[in-house]
Amino acid sequence: MKTMSEMQREVDDYISQFKTGYFSPLALQARLTEEVGELAREINHYYGEKKKKSTEEENTIEAELGDNLFVLLCIANSLGIDMTQSFDETMKKFNTRDKNRFERK
Repeated sequence: MKTMSEMQREVDDYISQFKTGYFSPLALQARLTEEVGELAREINHYYGEKKKKSTEEENTIEAELGDNLFVLLCIANSLGIDMTQSFDETMKKFNTRDKNRFERK
């Protein structure tokens, strides 16, 4: 299993082979918005009332989550953000500020 740092390096290795490099943060945000919409569509097809049309291409929630993660890693890399550190800071927040927010099992 890959670490977040390894995933960030793999994305950077992939993007670095192209002359264009990373898109601007604003363009990446637009791309992420598009991917989040595609994820929402898949979730709606599987769990919502809007079932997939017979003419629509087969897709999965797993594939859309992967697409979203790829773009998130592109944003992080382009801005020099360590996602492991970002995640650790977020979990610290949830484990301190929000530790009593929800009823525990």
